Amino acid sequence: MVFGEMPQSKLTELMAKRSITLTKYEPECNVTLYRDGTNTVLFDVGAGPDFMPASGKLSESLSAMGLSPEEVTHVIFTHAHPDHIWGVLDDFDDPLFPNAMHHFGRKEWDYWWNPSTVDSIGADLASFAVGAKRRMEVIEDRVELFDDGQDILPGIAARASYGHTPGHMTFELRNGSEPAMIVGDALGNPHVAFERPDWHSGTDQDPVAAAAARISLLDQIAHDHMKIIGFHLPNGGIGRVERSESNYRFIGEPS
Repeated sequence: MVFGEMPQSKLTELMAKRSITLTKYEPECNVTLYRDGTNTVLFDVGAGPDFMPASGKLSESLSAMGLSPEEVTHVIFTHAHPDHIWGVLDDFDDPLFPNAMHHFGRKEWDYWWNPSTVDSIGADLASFAVGAKRRMEVIEDRVELFDDGQDILPGIAARASYGHTPGHMTFELRNGSEPAMIVGDALGNPHVAFERPDWHSGTDQDPVAAAAARISLLDQIAHDHMKIIGFHLPNGGIGRVERSESNYRFIGEPS
């Protein structure tokens, strides 16, 4: 699913350099928690119990930190694939974060809310559309929509990175001395996405737009010396981007 559309001989060579096998790939699912003294913000919410068991442990993770769902003030979504939004409901299909405002990019919300999406997205992804719409209906009365370039909260700005989904968004954090970029699935793995951002991935709904978004993001992150936080990047997903000739490299921080 991830690597099928890539040039296989070059892919095998790239992965061999990193001692990575193509037979099994198990990415992490990292939900970002951001606190500024006033707001307690989650970026994405994992899959909950209904999609992938390994990506449905958000409640347990919050509890281990001594943080309750009721204390979360804002939930900001990069996009509405199952491993990012399905965890927004609890076991009784009620909002898991009852006191939180939920924020969606307008283009992303409109895409999944559109009743024709389930028929146009393809049979393999039809369940994604049904699941997203069901959860959006439950939280509809506590949703705020935003557009590219908009400040969602002080120090948190939306940046369009369309392609993985039609309205996929990333977020610049500039509240403090060290800027960071939350990239969601715009940079979905620590090897090919950085070394060959121009290659098309089978997980992207619009591979051409997604490749352009990757290249643009990497250029900005490297130029501005930003930290990066990736949903599917290793060791918690936090690191930096290093530029090498025409390619890039993800440098993870020690976990």
